Amino acid sequence: MSNINTEGHSISRPPFFNGKNYTEWKERMRVFIKSVDFKLWLVIKNGTKIPTKLIDDEEVEKSEDEYDEDDVKNMELEAKARNILNCALNPDTFQKFSVDQKTAKEMWDKLDREMVPRANSTTSSSQLSNSPTTSNANPFNSPDLYFLGETRDAMKKFMELFVPLHKLALEGNWAEAKLIIEKDVRLKHAAIADGWLTLLHVVAGGGGHTPLHFAVMQGKCEMTWFLYGKTKQDLQDKDRKSLFLISVTTGNYHLAREWKELAYARDQNNDTALHILAQNQNPLHSCFHCPQIQKPIMVNPGKLHGTTCDFSDRLEAIRIISNPYQLLFDAAQLGHFGILSELISSHPDLIWEVDNIGGSIIHSAVRHRHADIFNLIHEIGSTKDVIVEYQTEGNNTLLHLAAKLALPDRLQLVSGAAFQMCHELIWFEEVKKIMPPSFIKMKNSEGLTAQQLFTEEHKGLRKEGEEWMKRTAEFCMLISTFIATAVFSSATNIPGGIDDQSKKPNYLDTTPFLIFAISDAIAFISSATATLIFLSMLISRYAEYDFYKSLPLKLIFGLVTLFISITCMMVALGSVFFITYDYGLKVVPDSISVLAALPLLLYIALQYSLWTDIIYSTFYCTNLFKPSVNMIYLLQRTGENVAINIQE
Repeated sequence: MSNINTEGHSISRPPFFNGKNYTEWKERMRVFIKSVDFKLWLVIKNGTKIPTKLIDDEEVEKSEDEYDEDDVKNMELEAKARNILNCALNPDTFQKFSVDQKTAKEMWDKLDREMVPRANSTTSSSQLSNSPTTSNANPFNSPDLYFLGETRDAMKKFMELFVPLHKLALEGNWAEAKLIIEKDVRLKHAAIADGWLTLLHVVAGGGGHTPLHFAVMQGKCEMTWFLYGKTKQDLQDKDRKSLFLISVTTGNYHLAREWKELAYARDQNNDTALHILAQNQNPLHSCFHCPQIQKPIMVNPGKLHGTTCDFSDRLEAIRIISNPYQLLFDAAQLGHFGILSELISSHPDLIWEVDNIGGSIIHSAVRHRHADIFNLIHEIGSTKDVIVEYQTEGNNTLLHLAAKLALPDRLQLVSGAAFQMCHELIWFEEVKKIMPPSFIKMKNSEGLTAQQLFTEEHKGLRKEGEEWMKRTAEFCMLISTFIATAVFSSATNIPGGIDDQSKKPNYLDTTPFLIFAISDAIAFISSATATLIFLSMLISRYAEYDFYKSLPLKLIFGLVTLFISITCMMVALGSVFFITYDYGLKVVPDSISVLAALPLLLYIALQYSLWTDIIYSTFYCTNLFKPSVNMIYLLQRTGENVAINIQE
């Protein structure tokens, strides 16, 4: 697809000229020399002054022994400039253009005179550059460098056309950009900055690669498909391989399907598409970043259609997925349900594979807290009785792995130390259910049972959870006590007063008084209940398993009763105003009743995140181990659905 040289892509050595694409090489070389030392470029461009002396009024060249300090510096620059040019040429070009030339400028000028006509064999470069209606750039070859020239006309056009065009391209304002392009059609294929950045590169996102590569790398799906449609007939094998691997990396599986035959291809790190997917942190569906794609490719929820290898036998599968590393366990570590579902459904006996510390993918799922992968244990029947007995390094059983503190990124799935402790206990108890009784009390190489290891690993987390729970209980108890005091006081000071003769409340038979009495009583009872609940939390022993059920449930009931007390207190407040202003302005009690709802809404908004954490850790987490989607699915072969028997 591209004629760009692949040699010399380094900031420490000059671009290599292989005899082709001189125009491109010249521009690269010019930029490289300037980056090394701008003085060297001036030597090549303007030439260096050969040291001379006067003899009989005639200027003759000095010998090297006669050079003064300034002469030596000038000739050093000349030598460096010439050396850079020499190092950049292949042997044939070096013999032709270097041997007979005295200076770097002579060598550069001769290259320019003789190589440019070859690059433009059908039409001279000067003719093309001077015609505003003709372009010497093919979209699949080197861009036109006229506007980067150092002539007055080129610099003028650059400032008048390219500067505003570049800005409009970055903004995506193509209506205005089209008006500028119509002034000179060469702008479509011309370089607009050093490094061969064309207008199309700006659209795609950069320079140095083809626009198609950049569009794929930056996830611009619409631009990707447009460029692919224009250039796919010119793609070479290395381009297709590169684009395939980049598409897999960026999640553009629609484009990756164009090269299914490259499923076994490996990148510079010797990784296949499966290895890339196994380490990808992004969701495994097609063009997740691209809303223009209407039918994304989803996993089985994981079938990675067109991007994974269709292995014919187990040995082939093991060879591919284990080189250069075991992607099966990378996928388990990152929780890639889809990849594991695809692989294990194709070859169920992969569940017997172990990693470098002797654990299965079930062990990896427990260590990294991926419940959907761990649930595979419920699909494999009696096979699980063998797998759960695997021991990893240090004689750690599966339960020992569940006893270890979760990694920080997995621990942060639940906020708050108390709820993290609850989540850890749920995992530990769930794994304990599938362990043989003899393994529950088994000790590792450090002499610790799984329960002892859990206590040791979670000491810090338990302490943090205790401090958080006590601090929360203290503040909530303070609020509930205040509410109880306020509503009790209002109950003893009857709104509207008491009739002096009957000794009964004046508004006893009115609806607002009835509402006041009921809401005030409920507010007092619920606030007193909340106070007692939070008090019980303060005096709790805070053992490990108190975080499992007891403390979260107490916190839930305490917050619920506190909310009820606040609600009833506000209702009581509103009813008081209806009693007081029974014969006054109705707008006053109406307004107060509306405003009384504000604290309730504020309470809900401020405590929303806390409620979600409580519900997630207490109720939802227990449902994580009740899978709704099986990892092992039915394979369709030769037109028939064949069920996979994991025990075969």
